[in-house]
Amino acid sequence: MIDAAAAGAASAVPGLPRDDDGPVFREPWEAQAFAMALALHERGLFIWKEWAAALAEEIKRARAEGDAGETYYRHWLATLERLVAAKGVASSQTLNRYRDAWDHAADRTPHGSPIELKPEDFRP
Repeated sequence: MIDAAAAGAASAVPGLPRDDDGPVFREPWEAQAFAMALALHERGLFIWKEWAAALAEEIKRARAEGDAGETYYRHWLATLERLVAAKGVASSQTLNRYRDAWDHAADRTPHGSPIELKPEDFRP
């Protein structure tokens, strides 16, 4: 059973992969991106209509570049990053810095182990 916030997102955001029980995720990061969007919506960063419009724009842009539609949650994440930057919560530069740090941490982490960010991951 999904909670009210997830149910609201599932009904308000077109194209959300779902089954009879609610949103469907292929990988843990997809559920985490979904949860981050829910949390930011609940904190008033955006309304679902605004989110849906931004997501539709992201998907349209990706399709124009040849995306075949297999990357829904990548679009979700790109939309989340774009809105966070547009609303001044974090700059695109900060988001890129953390993405690069995450890549460094993932590269040194053995498969199956939790990824931990360390100060050295933020060095170029």
